[in-house]
This record gives sequence, structure tokens and C-alpha cells, in this order.
Amino acid sequence: GLNANNMDYALSQRIPKLLAIILTGVCVSVSTTIFQTITGNNILTPNVMGLDSLYVLIQTVIVFVLGSSSVFIVNKKYNFVICVVGMILLSSLLYKLMFKKENTNILFLLLVGMIGGTLFSSLSSFMQMIIDPNEYLVLQNKLFASFNNVNVDILLISIILIILVIPFICDDIKYLDVINLGRDQAINLGIDYDKLVKKLFVIVSIFISISTALVGPITFLGLLVVNLSRQMITTYKHKYLISMSVLLSVFILVTGQLLAERIFNFSTPVSVIINLIGGIYFMYLLLKESRI
Repeated sequence: GLNANNMDYALSQRIPKLLAIILTGVCVSVSTTIFQTITGNNILTPNVMGLDSLYVLIQTVIVFVLGSSSVFIVNKKYNFVICVVGMILLSSLLYKLMFKKENTNILFLLLVGMIGGTLFSSLSSFMQMIIDPNEYLVLQNKLFASFNNVNVDILLISIILIILVIPFICDDIKYLDVINLGRDQAINLGIDYDKLVKKLFVIVSIFISISTALVGPITFLGLLVVNLSRQMITTYKHKYLISMSVLLSVFILVTGQLLAERIFNFSTPVSVIINLIGGIYFMYLLLKESRI
């Protein structure tokens, strides 16, 4: 327990961990809520765009080409910057190619993202099969979300990036209430739909890139917290949905971290626990939708 002798050490370990949990909760909740509103589908998450798979591919390529002792693996700041820049650049390139034509179908964009994600996963699996087993152990630590030993410098970079992005989205939250009605209705009500959707897609990519590069991929967290928020507060106003999603996300991450540390004694990553619960909830949503 905490006492006067270990207070400084305990706080130096727990405060960065708590900040990482809050940042991850904010990024995942905001991006998933926006993404579901744009696509008009409550069982989709930004992960279908293949950014998680791209993160795994980047880590795998670094270890495969440069080795596990590479500065880009050992130095967490370099690793974070490479992952964030790589994911944002690729998603921006995808949006630029897809949105060249007017009235681009969002479902087509999602399909391209899913195919890209499958390609990245296949390439990662191929390289992991032929990689040195000792180096694969180092790589494996990067492929599961973890809030242990969070680098303070990376936290500061993440906080700065999020602070820079938030002003671009604050004014657009009220427009999400209108976009939720559908493309035609939003245009009739005076929304510049295509321009706003392009902007929101970029913001979603930035948030997901930051959270994934900070702690690793947590596939079902967004799906779980956003849909639970919709059930708990039956409102169409996104400012309330996003606030509730952030609170739920932080609560679930703290609970998952507590289980990983105290019940499973660090033998099970927090991402495995959350993905297990989220996967079961996802099946429940699918069965529920099929009955309607």
C-alpha cells in the first residue's frame, strides 16, 4: 500500500499510467462516435480502416529489416513518431485518392480500408513466420496494448497533438447531430457534407493513430463504450454521447488494468481482457440487429 516512504515512487508510476488511460479513452471514444455517425452504422469502428493492421505491419517491418535492437524499437519516442506519421500519411493518401471524385461512396472507402487492413495483416503474418524467434518475442510486446512503463515524453507529445486537434472538432460536434439524419437531410439543412466528412475522417485517423501508437491496438474498446453510452443515455446530441463514452472508456480501461495487475498478475494484457468482453458484446449486437 501507499505510505510516506513509497509515495513518490508509486505516484511516478501511476500518474503516467492514468494519463495514458485518459488519453486513450478520449481518442478512442471521440473517433468511434464520429466514425459511427458518418457511416450511419453502430457496429463499425475506425479499426475497419486498417490502421491497427498498419501499426502491426510497421512494427513488424522495423524488427524484420533492422532487428529488435534497432533504435526505432528501443527508443520509444522514435517508435511513436514513426507509427503516428505512418498511419496518418497512409490514411490521408487513402482519403485523397477516394475523395478525388465528387459524391464518393463512404461504403466504398470502408471496403478499400478493409482490403488494405487484410493486406497489412497478411504481410505481417508472413514476416512473423520467418523472423528470428528471439526477435519475435520483442516484437510481440509491441503488438498488445499495455499501460505499463508508459514513456512520459510520449505522453507529452500525445497531449500536445490532442490539444492541437481538439479546436478543429469542437465547432463540428453540433453538426454531427445533423449528419446523423443522413447525407441528403444534412445537405438540405445547409451542411457542406462532403467537406465536413473529409475533415472528420482526417481527425478520426489522427486520434486513432495517437492512441494506437501510444499503448497499442485495442480493437473492441470503441465499439463497447460507444454502444453502451447510446443505451445508457438515449439522446441524439453528440456532446453528451461523447462525454459519456469518454467516462465509460476510462472506467473500463482502469477496471481492465486492475484485473490485469491484481487478478491475472500481469500474465494477461489489458487488451485481451477488453477484447474478450467487447467481442462477446459485438456478437450480442449482431444477434440483436438480426432480430429487428
